[in-house]
Amino acid sequence: MSCEEVFVKQLRDRGLRYTPQREMVLQAVHEVKGQPTAEEIYERVRQLSTCVDISTVYRTLDLLQEFNLVAVIDLGDGQRRYEHLGAHGPRYHLLCRSCGQLFPLPEEEISHFRSALAASHGFAVDLDGVVLPGLCQACLAAREDEAENTRSRGAEE
Repeated sequence: MSCEEVFVKQLRDRGLRYTPQREMVLQAVHEVKGQPTAEEIYERVRQLSTCVDISTVYRTLDLLQEFNLVAVIDLGDGQRRYEHLGAHGPRYHLLCRSCGQLFPLPEEEISHFRSALAASHGFAVDLDGVVLPGLCQACLAAREDEAENTRSRGAEE
């Protein structure tokens, strides 16, 4: 089932309509690359129609999040960002604090953690849209090289 079909079905199940405004927001979510803010999605919608206001975009994004079609992620910049999930469900990421690159994390790696928490604590953790900060391989290697160079210069003095 496509993302649009899932959205329409979920809306109808709640007695809501699939309006042209909601359709434009969903289209913008598909078209805007990366993890856009609501304002960036709104700018794309405004290219399609000037009859949609920002509150409609926020309300539609909230619905898309409730229906697990988008995830809200925080990249540490203080802004809510949205990632299109489609009909495939949540995604997980590693975020490099140094270069800002976002790396996808496979579901099976998160499921082990989720299962361990359930087994040891009896707790069903909600990990949808998780972003784990740290350092990527390249930045970690650069930091280690920098530390080694600093130690070498210190030994020479």
